[in-house]
Amino acid sequence: MTELAWISNAISNARPQAMGALLRYFRDLDAAEEAFQDACLRALNNWPKNGPPRDPAAWLIFVGRNSGIDAVRKRAKQAPMPEEDQVSDLEDAESDMAERLDGAHYRDDILRLLFICCHPDLPATQQIAVALRIVSGLTVKQIARAFLVGESAMEQRITRAKARIADAGVPFETPGAVERSERLAAVAAMVYLIFNEGYSTNGGEAPARAPLCEEAIRLARLLLRLFQAEPEIMGLTALLLLQHARAPARFDENGEIVLLEDQDRSLWSRKMIDEGLALVDKALRHRKPGPYQVQAAIAALHARAAVAEDTDWTEIDLLYGLLEQMQPSPVVTLNRAVAVSKVKGAEAALAMIEPLEERLSGYFHFFGLRGGLLMQLGRNEEARVAFDRAIALANTAAEAAHIRMHIDRLIKESARKPTIQKAR
Repeated sequence: MTELAWISNAISNARPQAMGALLRYFRDLDAAEEAFQDACLRALNNWPKNGPPRDPAAWLIFVGRNSGIDAVRKRAKQAPMPEEDQVSDLEDAESDMAERLDGAHYRDDILRLLFICCHPDLPATQQIAVALRIVSGLTVKQIARAFLVGESAMEQRITRAKARIADAGVPFETPGAVERSERLAAVAAMVYLIFNEGYSTNGGEAPARAPLCEEAIRLARLLLRLFQAEPEIMGLTALLLLQHARAPARFDENGEIVLLEDQDRSLWSRKMIDEGLALVDKALRHRKPGPYQVQAAIAALHARAAVAEDTDWTEIDLLYGLLEQMQPSPVVTLNRAVAVSKVKGAEAALAMIEPLEERLSGYFHFFGLRGGLLMQLGRNEEARVAFDRAIALANTAAEAAHIRMHIDRLIKESARKPTIQKAR
């Protein structure tokens, strides 16, 4: 890894801790962001000359805090400094800062930051969007892609959310037990989207994006420590672990996507799978099913299959049916159609997804699946149109290559099938 790449990676990984602490000090999202950005610029100038600090997050907090205080002084000119309850009297010792970064329970700065971003005064979509921007530092483009909306719409959503937090006088303290429970769903959704942003990548970017998945798992484990008896948080944590366990097998040496059924399952992380399966079993024993538990149960069925042919697609179809009832969504139905194609055939699956076209007209995976189903049915011209649309909507070169690979596979399979002569 180059020096610049190492610095960028260290800053990215330190962002949640640093932003959480700086927000606690300055009690203003914009001020915290400005302080963090200034600390990053100083890191780019300082670290190559002086070497990496013992704890990058603590260094960024220390430098950002001082930079923020200087900015307050500059704006105030000759006015006195704010009261101590407005600017924290954090000690200057870096070691003391580092000691608090991963403090237990809800004193954790990251968790405090999550709960502030997911304040109930904000609509759910704004809660998640602003948390993705502030906590994880995702770009507006990345967040917009996760929500399947345009960049300008997402920019406005984030701006409104930040303004609303400022205008509402949201207390910059960790909420009590009742408030924590009320906000838990929004926080869990935000963690889930952070993971998806790291998971939805191409082979070349996968190593750089892996920290997003790892951070989401860390946050999920943190939530699980706070809510030890909550089966949905068990399900969320299990889902992330079971999905990330497949990371080493998801791309080939050329960075091309490897389909789940073709993956080398010996590369899957057995440690993560075992932890995830244990959490799934523990969650289901509570008999309080929720969307994360159902998705985790689906992932568990894939993980338990020693080879692709052993996958219990009938059970997966039933679980997706349950998920459709809990969380109706065209994307859920699209995913269920894959299981239906395995159980009932391509024609049944195609009939299921055809009504979704208008709502998923800008969704890459819809046209990829539609093309595959049409090809299986021998409707090659229609399939080619769907595949062309999928390639046009691809977010990465890997997605486009995946569609071309899918086309090649189906063409080869079609060529191997004997031609059936119609009766005359």
